[in-house]
Amino acid sequence: MELTTVWFVLIAVLWIGYLVLEGFDFGVGMLLPVLGRDEPTRRAMLRTIGPVWDGNEVWLVVAGGATFAAFPEWYATLFSGFYIPLFAILLCLIVRGIGIEYREKRHDAAWLRWCDLGILVGSTGPAVLWGVALTNVVWGVPIDADGEFVGGFWSLLQPHALLGGLVTLGLFLTHGASFLALKTRGDVHHRAHRLVPLFGLPTAVLAVAYLAWLYTHAGTPVSLACSVAAAAALLAGLSADRLGRDGWAFTGTAFAIGLAALALFVTLFPDVMPSTLDPDWSLTTENAASTPYTLQIMTVVAAIFTPVVLAYESWSYWVFRRRISVDDLELVPAE
Repeated sequence: MELTTVWFVLIAVLWIGYLVLEGFDFGVGMLLPVLGRDEPTRRAMLRTIGPVWDGNEVWLVVAGGATFAAFPEWYATLFSGFYIPLFAILLCLIVRGIGIEYREKRHDAAWLRWCDLGILVGSTGPAVLWGVALTNVVWGVPIDADGEFVGGFWSLLQPHALLGGLVTLGLFLTHGASFLALKTRGDVHHRAHRLVPLFGLPTAVLAVAYLAWLYTHAGTPVSLACSVAAAAALLAGLSADRLGRDGWAFTGTAFAIGLAALALFVTLFPDVMPSTLDPDWSLTTENAASTPYTLQIMTVVAAIFTPVVLAYESWSYWVFRRRISVDDLELVPAE
């Protein structure tokens, strides 16, 4: 296998890992005003993601760094052409991080409301914008003969891209609800359990329509198989939730997101950014890649450190595996 293909696969794995892990973080943040009817409940919800949310964002940092090093032309065109939506995502992540980290620094009702609003906005924005951005990357954008993006911000807001944003929004809401049902006890658990099908069934319809539309545009038999598997995983997760099997329900929604993202990358390959102006102007794994020597060094480094990072990530989830309830918290009343 060519090293360019190896790094395309590794970057795809990093994005899939980010979307699966950060997906339930976003879901919990968006469900905060829905399930968090009082301060103890909201704090219990945030405690479920407290030990892992910032580690989940590392996947995004590594994916961006790997893209910069392995495919600099892809990185340059992507981050210049998608500057506004990516900047909006960055602002949302900053606001969300501030809300989570500083929420308990003051026990003031107004302060808590502002932090909760920051968490809600900071979770909802990326949940929609990542779907819009990834759909545009796979569908294609106006790229000229020099590999430069020549469109504008509004050219990114096409119907197929907006549908992609709605799909990721619904998937993350479903994933977050199934995560809360898995990680909590008591009233929060029961209410999160009831929300899984409420979000999951409409999302399944939207996801099928989205993946079918994408397949008619640029699909392959392999991407079709991934899409069917993603739909089956989501339905299996909803069925497991109906039976009260929280672990299997969460596994189903995780596989649904992962397989849907895999379908996007399978559809994209061997391009990394297709051009809607002329297929010959598309950025591919060959014309957007770094030098072979750079890829060789990166491969050695990745082979050494990737297992270490995965082992640490797995260990952190294992340490914080138990369920949380309001009774476990030591609360200071808001002023």
